[in-house]
Amino acid sequence: MFRPEIKVIDCTVRDGGLMNKWQFSDEFVRKTYEAVSAAGIDYMEIGYISSESAFSRDEMGPWRFCAEPDIQRIIGDEEKKIKLSAMADIGRIEHADIPPKSESSLDMIRVACYVHQMDTALDLAHHCIDKGYEATINLMAVSTVGPRDLNEGLEDLNKSRVPIVYLVDSFGAFYSEDIDILTRKYLERLPDKTIGIHCHNNQQLAFANTIAGIIAGINYLDATMYGIGRGAGNCPTELLLSFLKNPKFNVRPLLEAIETQILPWQEKIDWGYYVPYMMTGVLNQHPRTAMAHMESENKNRLTDFYDSVTSATDLE
Repeated sequence: MFRPEIKVIDCTVRDGGLMNKWQFSDEFVRKTYEAVSAAGIDYMEIGYISSESAFSRDEMGPWRFCAEPDIQRIIGDEEKKIKLSAMADIGRIEHADIPPKSESSLDMIRVACYVHQMDTALDLAHHCIDKGYEATINLMAVSTVGPRDLNEGLEDLNKSRVPIVYLVDSFGAFYSEDIDILTRKYLERLPDKTIGIHCHNNQQLAFANTIAGIIAGINYLDATMYGIGRGAGNCPTELLLSFLKNPKFNVRPLLEAIETQILPWQEKIDWGYYVPYMMTGVLNQHPRTAMAHMESENKNRLTDFYDSVTSATDLE
């Protein structure tokens, strides 16, 4: 699958940090930066940009904040090798927390929101654009949004100045048919926008669903090395680059970074295919209950977890 319009965004540090409160060493982030740059990837999402009134640096690592001095420690004095992005969560950042582009190494700010937060999200995204950044809206948990609310949200996005809109399978609940239908809806209702996709791997479908999106016309693709990310993780970057037949991509640097940086984390945190994450995907639920179960001493008591989440579903 070769299409020159396609852009790949590696979210290893940002999404992977959801599993360890962004407590990555500078070496980890620097090696990731060097690997994705050498691999020919278009953007590296280096973390979140957040208000320090929303989170404590005593608890969270630097990549929850993406302050310029922290970024400078990673990229050094040389010319920047790759475009950098950061994600902004509605409710966890103020306009004043975003510096002018001239004072930042970030190129893109991706505003993550739920459909009921659309007005606030568009205001923030326009603020970022006016400060000189590229901007996207990442509309989360679409699998829980009814047709009327989604159509209204897409109508607001169509009227906006935001050029890139993401279809996000936050709970890993979608199948490829869902991605195909939703992509066509996004393209029809957002004719002048570029569509992106961000998939979670609860049902082992993040890669397949990303491919379905590509085939349907999506051009911005999210992935993480070895699939590291919240809960079940994400579409693996090395798989995605192997699928995309673009000669600018080189998988080998990713494999080296996986070997030296990602695999050691697999001994410390549990992301990827686990039955609790599978269950929340099947039930279209936020993975927070599965994450709590996986962090408990009872993480292998699968039937207990199954009974607890299915009983809660039956009561709704």
